[in-house]
Amino acid sequence: MNEELRRFKKSLRHALDGIKYAIVHEKNFRIELLFAFLVLGLVFVFKVKNWEAVILLLMIMWVLISELTNTVLERVVDILKPRIHPYARLIKDLMAAVVLISAVVSVIVGIIIFYPYFKELIVTISLY
Repeated sequence: MNEELRRFKKSLRHALDGIKYAIVHEKNFRIELLFAFLVLGLVFVFKVKNWEAVILLLMIMWVLISELTNTVLERVVDILKPRIHPYARLIKDLMAAVVLISAVVSVIVGIIIFYPYFKELIVTISLY
């Protein structure tokens, strides 16, 4: 049991090292994290329904995982750079498209979820 716990801790440390790398070296990841915290703040401010919060968390996760996957594939392509293949640029462009699509869809979902809350806030403010 002790050996399993040690291996788990080591795996966890490697995962945290990966997240730290992304935060330090990947500007887009930092921007996406900033928006993630902003959305989480809005979840608490507006007290959104549980199912809406779950959807928003899944959207955040989807964007962050897409960005991390993009970073991994970019590094793999960079390793192969000495023998640049015509598909190297295409692979990077396709992964960037994956991140873009996930981010755009997440924004749309966020707007759909938060619109009624902002609308109610504006109506409340305008009554005063």
